[in-house]
Amino acid sequence: MNKEMIVTSNDHQTMVAILEDDQVTEITVERERQRGVVGNIYKGRVSKVLPGMQSAFVDIGLERDGFLYVSDVVDTMETFERMEGGEEEEEEGSPDTAPGGEAAPGGRPRERGETPKIETLLKAGQEILVQIVKEPLGTKGARLTSHVTMAGRFLVFMPTVDHVGVSRKIESREERARLRGVVRRFREAEGFTGGVIIRTAAATRPEEDLVADLVYFKRIWDEVRQRVDASRCPAAVYREQGLVSKLVRDLLTDDYSAIRVDNESEYRRVKEQVERFMPQLAPRVKLYTKDFPIFQEYGVQSEIDKALRSKVWLKSGGYIVINQTEALVAIDVNTGRFVGKRNDRLEDTIVKTNLEAVKEIVRQVRLRDLGGIIVLDFIDMEERKNRQKVAQALDLELKRDRSPSKAVQVSDFGLIIITRKRVKQSLERVMTDPCPYCSGTGVIRSTATICYEILDEVRKVGAEIDGPGLVLRVNPEIARALREEEAAVLRELQEAIGKAVSIKPDPHLHHEQFDVMAL
Repeated sequence: MNKEMIVTSNDHQTMVAILEDDQVTEITVERERQRGVVGNIYKGRVSKVLPGMQSAFVDIGLERDGFLYVSDVVDTMETFERMEGGEEEEEEGSPDTAPGGEAAPGGRPRERGETPKIETLLKAGQEILVQIVKEPLGTKGARLTSHVTMAGRFLVFMPTVDHVGVSRKIESREERARLRGVVRRFREAEGFTGGVIIRTAAATRPEEDLVADLVYFKRIWDEVRQRVDASRCPAAVYREQGLVSKLVRDLLTDDYSAIRVDNESEYRRVKEQVERFMPQLAPRVKLYTKDFPIFQEYGVQSEIDKALRSKVWLKSGGYIVINQTEALVAIDVNTGRFVGKRNDRLEDTIVKTNLEAVKEIVRQVRLRDLGGIIVLDFIDMEERKNRQKVAQALDLELKRDRSPSKAVQVSDFGLIIITRKRVKQSLERVMTDPCPYCSGTGVIRSTATICYEILDEVRKVGAEIDGPGLVLRVNPEIARALREEEAAVLRELQEAIGKAVSIKPDPHLHHEQFDVMAL
């Protein structure tokens, strides 16, 4: 698969698009005023302990307190003491890893024995070192862990544990042993403790590349400890790298034919970073100098525009509809204009549409960065083998996704549920605001409904209004309806109160607003 990374950057925001075989599959946005906080480490103060939920709220200096589960709590002071003391006996077991064998943010060693109660580990007012593993979403504060991780190009450092793990994707026993040996020798020579996960990218890399990561971790962790001692709570003691640096560090492989950047200073940073850890790929970093916007040149902007709409057309003429709510995402598949070939059975046409929809659904899920519970409503298929065929195609497409996800078939009529890890806001939430007119509901009351509500309100308060008549101040569209198709409502109003009713259109009034006043 041929991949490209397209980067557009200015003083206000940075956007990165990932192309796979010339098709946009991922878009990530970072704005200077709203920089992501996942990966940042804070010296925080416990604000409240909740024994009933076995969790705690921690003040880390953000708008809302972060949320910390008991399983994510570790004795931070014990970690510092181990960093300063001798090395403990190393275990060959591997810490938890994300699907595919890579270290997950906030990854931690598997717990042994019974988990302690939150009230025995934390007290209100206690200072604690925590890392953000999930961005604040909506009204929820950031998800926290005190099992700190720091990612490098070839290794992941986990200072709160003392294990050395190797990615499951590195299958050679000899290579696994060699990589472990490199880490072990450095730890012994430098008196360096803390856990290390050796990433897939480390396979076949020379020793100096791994040592460079270890030296970097040791320097950064020493700086973190110094900031912890010197800072007053709450305080950020470590900030994750910028968007482009993180993506280059985590994604760049030989599959990438180009990294195109339209900002000269960002281009230089990326060039230096690639030259440092993958010098053979440095020529693939290219500065885009055309006046035409880079996202328009490579078709990214049109894909963003499509990703902000609910309906997505398929090449066959079918389409999918994506509705994002607070609780879940619902995706519906429709045949649309696709009627199949002349000799196709209806079932064959439906299967073709569903299989085409599978590819587009997974692409849209990645492109829009949808997470949580995603319900897919495929077109009903009568034959079991066809339902299995669609489910298998979905599983295959989901393997392309970097975010952990799982699909479960829950209905014989085509309903499938995907659970996908969500660590940040979706593209829609980042790039749009709720409609100020409908307050994000997507609908407003119909004209007829408003007219009937006015009738009910006048009946209720009309007798209390003094004067020869009353005035209805309404939106111009409602005024028009009361004079035309809903004229019967106006007549009924006048009969109900026995007074003249005057209509006063006001363009400043919302469609659903109205006032009833004395004449």
